[in-house]
Amino acid sequence: MYTKELSERNPLRLFEHSIHGGLGPGNIGVVVARHGLGKTAFLVGIAIDDAIRGRKVLHVSLDKTVNHVREFYDEIFMDLARSAGLEDLAAARLEMERHRMIHTYVGGTFTADKLRQSIQFLKDVAHFEPACLILQGVAFDQTTPAKMEELRKLAKEFNVELWMTAATHRGAAADDHGIPEPLAGLKDSISVIVQMADDGGTVKLSLLKDHDNPNVARLALALDPSTMLLMKK
Repeated sequence: MYTKELSERNPLRLFEHSIHGGLGPGNIGVVVARHGLGKTAFLVGIAIDDAIRGRKVLHVSLDKTVNHVREFYDEIFMDLARSAGLEDLAAARLEMERHRMIHTYVGGTFTADKLRQSIQFLKDVAHFEPACLILQGVAFDQTTPAKMEELRKLAKEFNVELWMTAATHRGAAADDHGIPEPLAGLKDSISVIVQMADDGGTVKLSLLKDHDNPNVARLALALDPSTMLLMKK
């Protein structure tokens, strides 16, 4: 099983320490990178770690089917199982699936209010109260500060850690802290911003915003390109 010792050795613990204990309930974190660098894989790794530790996870995709997202979890889970030397794969997988749900909103049907209704339904009917919410596929170039603030209020209302992915492009303008557009204009509602970049065979992680801390720590972490799992540099 995914023991306490394995959990403590997971490089995610170093990531959480770097952002002063983690994202925290009621906050929004965004992972930003160019297309194809592993943003979703990184967040799925966070979600699997949470789910196996017994924290409920709701993964919401705006551009993928439920089956596609589930297959992504299975792939990342098997990579994690091999790297961690898990002996009872069936039990660990069952533990993950018991604490994870997947919803999709395809065809531009997503709104914050619909998501609020879905979470409330899960709480009232399924007795499923997520601690971690993954929201994948939001078009940040079409998102206004008001819409971002609405999502922040939703995170606070349900006391969840809300993680999102954002795509950026080479040469995109950035503010004085290196936060690229379109995130720079939305950062007031975002607590943590992590940037991913190609670093000669690995994917380097950089912290662009860390809550209200003026001195942002340097991350000595990267993603293994063969498994897309977090590792020490």
